[in-house]
Amino acid sequence: MNTSKDAIEAPLHRSEMPQHDESDKYWGSDGIAELLRAFHIPYLCLNPGSSFRGLHDSIVNHTGNVSPQMLLCLHEEHAVAIAHGYAKVTGRPLAVALHSNVGLMHASMAIYNAWCDRVPMLILGAHGPVDAAKRRPWIDWIHTSQDTGALVRPFVKWDNQPLSVDASFEAILRAFQITRTAPCAPVYVCLDVTVQEARLPKPPLVPDASRFAPPGAPHPRPMDIERAVEALESAQKPVMLVGRVSRDTVEWKERIALAERLGATVLTDLKTAASFPTDHAQHPFAPAFFVNGPAAEALRAADVVISLDWVDLSGTLKAAWPDGQVQATVISVSLDHTLHNSWSYDHQGLPPVDLPIASDVGVVVRELLANLQHERTAERVATTRPAQATSTEDPQTISMAGLASALRRATDDSQVTLIRLPLGWSGELWQFTSPLDYLGYDGGAGIGSGPGMAVGSALALSDTGRLPVAIIGDGDFLMGNSALWSAAQLKVPMLIIAANNQSFYNDEVHQERVALERDRPVENKWIGQRISSPPIDLAAIARAQGFIASGPVKAMEQLELAIEQAVRDVNAGHAVFLDVYVAPGYAPSMSRGMTESATSTS
Repeated sequence: MNTSKDAIEAPLHRSEMPQHDESDKYWGSDGIAELLRAFHIPYLCLNPGSSFRGLHDSIVNHTGNVSPQMLLCLHEEHAVAIAHGYAKVTGRPLAVALHSNVGLMHASMAIYNAWCDRVPMLILGAHGPVDAAKRRPWIDWIHTSQDTGALVRPFVKWDNQPLSVDASFEAILRAFQITRTAPCAPVYVCLDVTVQEARLPKPPLVPDASRFAPPGAPHPRPMDIERAVEALESAQKPVMLVGRVSRDTVEWKERIALAERLGATVLTDLKTAASFPTDHAQHPFAPAFFVNGPAAEALRAADVVISLDWVDLSGTLKAAWPDGQVQATVISVSLDHTLHNSWSYDHQGLPPVDLPIASDVGVVVRELLANLQHERTAERVATTRPAQATSTEDPQTISMAGLASALRRATDDSQVTLIRLPLGWSGELWQFTSPLDYLGYDGGAGIGSGPGMAVGSALALSDTGRLPVAIIGDGDFLMGNSALWSAAQLKVPMLIIAANNQSFYNDEVHQERVALERDRPVENKWIGQRISSPPIDLAAIARAQGFIASGPVKAMEQLELAIEQAVRDVNAGHAVFLDVYVAPGYAPSMSRGMTESATSTS
């Protein structure tokens, strides 16, 4: 199958469209399918459900299963996770169809991940007839809700439940506009089965989708740019915190130019995608899930901090100034406040900010570059990390550093996209030198998302010449592994490596902390955490779904050969899975961040 984005997203020629006259049978869902086609969305991710059987038929038999093409998933969580992974690469939404209230409940955790990660997504739900007199006995009653959107309303950007074809057009147009308006987040539209299955006397007038484009990014006020320039030009030790930013290569270069003009120390985050070259002299500390240790000390030395949509600015400032008395002038560029609500605390703590700029990060960086008058030579901060650390452990065991070294050697001639990294990964193990080198975490830390997001990202990377690699934990794989079938069905080349420590190790770290605080036996931390008795054949699970799979790989000598073969197979167009037994362990910054309380010092 050709998964080229150009081939998939090209508009259909009129000669390719199904032709109808007023004597044809025409159904409500046919109009909805035509509207979706006008969006040029390449895929509709779904697990089948009778509540949207009308729409299903219209996409297959009315618009020909193109734009969107159905992407069959074995679980609703995977449908959302695949759309999430696709959006992380492209910045564009896929469509998802979820069956009634039960499918929405299945998918709710994945929707929360996408919400926290601020990615666009058009979710179409459905349920039985709102009119109780039209419901079939039993099944329509348990699959119909008075307010289906209430299940996810706290973590979608907008939702609606239209009750006519024309109202469905408006709801879907509005939803598609809203999900693509910064800051992005999923939207949900629930389509009544009666609307889908209503026979219409003639085709409805499908709106011109091009007239409902999202607005452009808001520009900052000139006075805010003036104040920011004044603060930054007078700063002696500025720090840039680069968080949620685009994959655009021009904006990547502009961020580098801004850091160099300011002479700023740059910090980045493993929770978000690659945002700045980690081998740059002004990026002295490895990216991590938490800012603490030497990175927090460098932040504490800053006199001006400029945050570019940094995730958890409040917590990061507390790591540097644990008494809460932030000494630096803080500039925060973000639109995230427009999504904050009282149900979820994903907005994190309220940071002290001297100059809030409600605008798109890329726009503000460009404006700052245009207005800065001076250029400063960076004061070099001593790095605390070796470049691309290598492994020196016992050859009969494999550490995360050993895994990284073997992967790096096997992919020396490739452009690798690390789709996902496990919590045990340490930032110095890989350098990020372009926006697609690393795609970040899952937003909501909902375990089980890794396989689906890997499939969606690899699908988006098809025909880009990049080698998609996802390194995920064994627990994450076991919860989400049936997403692999969708990749095999579409013949998406990719490599998934399970960094298998045979444990829900994050919780072992927590149990150790509690045992130490209570003076109780640390040796018992593994109870209720280990996934080793009996051991699970992860490769067999992947192989059963159409992947080339091998493992478990338990020693470095095996690993080198296994990864080299896996890379050859991916380059030949195959989906490949490798189970690697790794020694449990976290980088120091990760261990501190996961277990220390908010009142602990860095």
